[in-house]
Amino acid sequence: MDTSRAYVWRLQNFVIGEHILTPSTSERTPIKACTISACGNFAFLGTEGGWIERFNLQSGQSRGSYGDMSESRNYAHDGEVVGVACDATNSLMISAGYHGDIKVWDFKGRHLKSRWDVGSSVVKIGYHRANGLLATVSDDMVIRVFDVVALRMVRKFEGHTDRVTDMCFSEDGKWLLSSSMDGTLRVWDVILARQIDAIHVDVSITALSLSPNMDVLATSHVEQNGVYLWVNQAMFSGSSNVDSYASGKKAVSVKLPAVSSNGDADNDSDNATGNQSQNKDTVGTPRLDYQIPDLVTLSLLPKSQWQSLINLDIIKMRNKPIEPPKKPEKAPFFLPTVPTLSGDIVFKPSDSTLEEKKENRDALGNHTRDHNLPASKFLQLLQTSADTKIAVFTKYIKDLSPSALDMELRMLQIVDDDDEQEPEKRPEMHFIELLLDYFNHETSCRNDYEFIQAVIRLFLKICFIGDN
Repeated sequence: MDTSRAYVWRLQNFVIGEHILTPSTSERTPIKACTISACGNFAFLGTEGGWIERFNLQSGQSRGSYGDMSESRNYAHDGEVVGVACDATNSLMISAGYHGDIKVWDFKGRHLKSRWDVGSSVVKIGYHRANGLLATVSDDMVIRVFDVVALRMVRKFEGHTDRVTDMCFSEDGKWLLSSSMDGTLRVWDVILARQIDAIHVDVSITALSLSPNMDVLATSHVEQNGVYLWVNQAMFSGSSNVDSYASGKKAVSVKLPAVSSNGDADNDSDNATGNQSQNKDTVGTPRLDYQIPDLVTLSLLPKSQWQSLINLDIIKMRNKPIEPPKKPEKAPFFLPTVPTLSGDIVFKPSDSTLEEKKENRDALGNHTRDHNLPASKFLQLLQTSADTKIAVFTKYIKDLSPSALDMELRMLQIVDDDDEQEPEKRPEMHFIELLLDYFNHETSCRNDYEFIQAVIRLFLKICFIGDN
């Protein structure tokens, strides 16, 4: 999106990949087209200046650029690269320029094999790897289909009266669907070379995608946040004759499908499958420091961990024992231990040791109030977070259990006491101010979004609203 770099994403874990691809050209222009080879090992990038370069996805290294000796500066195209595509056998690479030139390149040798001119400025292309057909959309609202192997135009579809926004082939390559700003969605039969269906909607379609089995069509519309689903009635009519259900050249006006919100059934299904997939996706996933501008970054924590922060009071109420535990009559000999937050085994000290620790704690408390020095690791890291060590503090609180983090925040709770000093001199006010500065920084940077929002909600509930 108007940047000179391309980002790689891992769909298995829904995180950004290890490499950021940057073309080696000296002229830094935004990347306008990209594609991945059929084998999944190579990525092709086309820039606004006409440069096309191939990268290896595993290493992120460049594997050469494509240049036309007849073009100025030895670039692939004289103008903007509208689209790039490659065939199923890694033998051909196809690129389209804004000025209407379609070029076919040798995949490995990177030399130009052939080219042809559309006759008008190209704005979008679509390639079907199975049958080797390339569909192009130009400024004259005409869709042209080229046979890349035969190097000639085989189909020409006309009918749209405004800018074509998107198009896609069906899985078998027999249908071509296109949408336009004139509000129409048209279905073209590539084999019969004619339009077989057309519908008109009130809000123009901006993008569309047909499912592999051709039963459901997904569309997005202008100024609409939802994704609309359409059912292919030809799959359920039981008739094999296209003319029995197709409307031909006449566009039939239809209403958009009803918008569905997230109901309880959807939430239940998400919760049922989410716990199983989260552990699988998050284990062993490296956290990278790459930050895309104006993009919210999630914390990659299990959903149960940050949701437990929000519903911690409900969980405590649910897990509250009905009656206190009873001491057994004859307990075996054991060394008494005390519970710890870290889970380490700590033996219960003697009474004299407790008195010494109490005196040291009182002295440390007075020293903390006098010099604003934190007494716990949470407060120590919070103090250092003001010195640009925010990542260390964030990692620490993310590693804490929900109950441990709740206890740390409750230590900052404001307690009314007439014998205390003035509010601005109280140590908890200083750490509350540091914590608020930390929240402001993380929300402005859009880091760990859902986790930070859960911590903020818990903090406000404890320190300012109270348990009631």
